[in-house]
Amino acid sequence: MFNLDLRNKAQKIKLVVFDVDGVMTDGSITYDENGVEYKTFNAKDGQGIVMITKAGIKTAIITARENGTVKHRFENLGMTKLYMGQKNKIIAMKEMLEEYNLSFSQVAYMGDDLPDLCILREVGLACCPSDAVKEVKDVCHFISSKRGGRGAVRELTDLIYKTQHKTV
Repeated sequence: MFNLDLRNKAQKIKLVVFDVDGVMTDGSITYDENGVEYKTFNAKDGQGIVMITKAGIKTAIITARENGTVKHRFENLGMTKLYMGQKNKIIAMKEMLEEYNLSFSQVAYMGDDLPDLCILREVGLACCPSDAVKEVKDVCHFISSKRGGRGAVRELTDLIYKTQHKTV
């Protein structure tokens, strides 16, 4: 199903980090008449995050936007670390590496657009949804067959979970 190089990279992963808009969601941003922002998340993607978190892999979100819905989703899934309002995402990533005593080779990151490139170029397993921009696809080791917010996260979590033969 997955090639040997991809499985070898996935075997080393101890931390999986996600962007939100375009990865955990389809990238749509909906506002009500009061300016309150809404996001829609995929339940299967969420189950994948829960599975790898329970299996002992740290999970995190780094997003440039500030949104209470993201915080609620993060808490609901029992994820490890949340960074919101991060315009320069590599700073948050380096902070996590230091905190968890990890190297870039032990990190999988899924992003979909130009602000994610600074991390995707460094991590051991660079990943994106099928609808990511070309510049992101060009640097990724794993391009999901699914779109952002439509199963891309689950495809990545299943790859890592199955490769590492984790049980919950």
